[in-house]
Amino acid sequence: MAEWIDIRDGGQFLYDPTFCSPEEADTLFAWLRTSIAWKQEAVRGKPLPRLNAWFADEGLKYSYSGLSHLGTGWLPELEEIRSAVETTSGTTFNSLLLNLYRDGQDSIGFHTDAEPELGENPAVATVSFGSVREFVLKHRKARETLSYQLGHGSLFVMGGTSQHHWLHALPKTEEALGERVSLTFRRIVGTRA
Repeated sequence: MAEWIDIRDGGQFLYDPTFCSPEEADTLFAWLRTSIAWKQEAVRGKPLPRLNAWFADEGLKYSYSGLSHLGTGWLPELEEIRSAVETTSGTTFNSLLLNLYRDGQDSIGFHTDAEPELGENPAVATVSFGSVREFVLKHRKARETLSYQLGHGSLFVMGGTSQHHWLHALPKTEEALGERVSLTFRRIVGTRA
């Protein structure tokens, strides 16, 4: 059973490498690859180095990095994963950003999820499928780094004050890697259409 672990300045994380069984992870990964309408979004005219999709409660709005999304509801399979993530983390979520990393060159740079619409101390939960990728956290002031290998079917949740004091990233790698899909759950507050 995964437990919350305290990190510097009130941050917390929970890591469950066996959140999904290998069989369940294989089935969900195949379904995600073929059933989700992936698209490559652009920020300030530059394509993001990954593909995305977004789901949320009907009418919920979310904007980040110049992109805006409007929730139109959930697919039953994604609703089922959300329910399991909520049970394990003890947190509720109403939105989901999906990322498809096509190879080791697809990435996301250091950032926080501290947007006002996510509340004071947001919890962010990520379920990973496919190739193992390194997930790095870096403390803003102390420069301390923590690194985790997020594997197929794993769950990683950042909570407490993590988003205020820790940056996180999925760096590029020269390794020959296959595809990875991440499901990142958030709770958006007070932004209805």
